[in-house]
Amino acid sequence: MATRKLQKGEWRPFLDRMSKVIAGSQAEIAIDSLALGHQIEAEWLPLLGIAYDPKDDLVEVALEGVDHMISHPREIYVDDGGPMLNSLEIVDDEGTRQVIQLRRPLMLAPPSH
Repeated sequence: MATRKLQKGEWRPFLDRMSKVIAGSQAEIAIDSLALGHQIEAEWLPLLGIAYDPKDDLVEVALEGVDHMISHPREIYVDDGGPMLNSLEIVDDEGTRQVIQLRRPLMLAPPSH
């Protein structure tokens, strides 16, 4: 496993690819900030999709029953080992870290060129 930072130009295509292969996976969202401390936003719910909207500068994490929005993301890190994805960490413009942990690692489709 290796954690790597995605460049902003990679956000949308990476999250689009990931969303195509998430069927059957579950996710937990944890939020860490100086103001809030550590909080669990959602605990092991079916993951429906993750998308980045560059127009609104917004990452949307759709879980069954929860629509989690992250405004003005500053950095996105992925913990993967080749085609396996274990977690995403998104840091917003206020420094709040939002970690999406996957219960079952995902097999990512290769990038389309």
